[in-house]
Amino acid sequence: KWKSLYQTQRERKRIMRETCSKYKSNNRRIITPYHVSRIFVEDKYRVLYCEVPKAGCSNWKRVLMVLNGLASSTKDIQHNTVHYGNYLKRLDGFDHKGIYHRLNTYTKMLFIREPFEKLVSAFRDKFEHPNNYYHPVFGKAIISRYRVNATKEALRTGSGVKFKEFIQYLLDVHRPVGMDIHWDHVNRLCSPCLIDYDFVGKFESMEEDANFFLHLIGAPQNLTFPKFKDRHSNEERTTTKITQQYFAELSPSQRQRSYDFYYMDYLMFNYSKP
Repeated sequence: KWKSLYQTQRERKRIMRETCSKYKSNNRRIITPYHVSRIFVEDKYRVLYCEVPKAGCSNWKRVLMVLNGLASSTKDIQHNTVHYGNYLKRLDGFDHKGIYHRLNTYTKMLFIREPFEKLVSAFRDKFEHPNNYYHPVFGKAIISRYRVNATKEALRTGSGVKFKEFIQYLLDVHRPVGMDIHWDHVNRLCSPCLIDYDFVGKFESMEEDANFFLHLIGAPQNLTFPKFKDRHSNEERTTTKITQQYFAELSPSQRQRSYDFYYMDYLMFNYSKP
């Protein structure tokens, strides 16, 4: 079993490197704190984890906290502790020497997810549930720019953004509000062409990949990757089928442009075109 998992890793890294050398001319670029701002550091087991939202990141942070001795079990750690507790250090918090030392000696990993599924998962989480950041900041701007005859109430609260409107915002060169890590490209979040990741895991094979990674770094035997869904746990996870239902609301041209938008992620991580 380990043998086939090693083989999978070799293959994923090969595709990633080949895509980089084919499309990116920046292989000589200097790594700046900006490039490593999404990378979490676990010094005890010497792990660097690049956070990709909606691809198991809450549970990965829990695992890092347990490895670091900050908690005895992943079950004990609340969502808010994970995301707002600032228990984990980020790589951009170190000086130049500290950053390079860790990049050169720690095990660097990231976990990714099929781009459209990741996008729909982010949309459902941020716009279909009450949210006191995404509704006023993104929702208001999206509704006022893309909805004809929006009600006063919708403009005031920013609630009720439709998927189609969200996609209009995403594909708009002159977006009324900036990008957000929940729907940005993995390519931009983790700079895989600048940082040579040792391990590329996929959300679709999370359990197997995660536990293989824990085996590789020599984590305690009793630590396994948590299976629970972190938010809106009574709601079905975003699946291929659910994703298709959302994308059915778009025009063929919007679907194509959405694919073009995430083209590098599709290519680099070997996901087939939906």
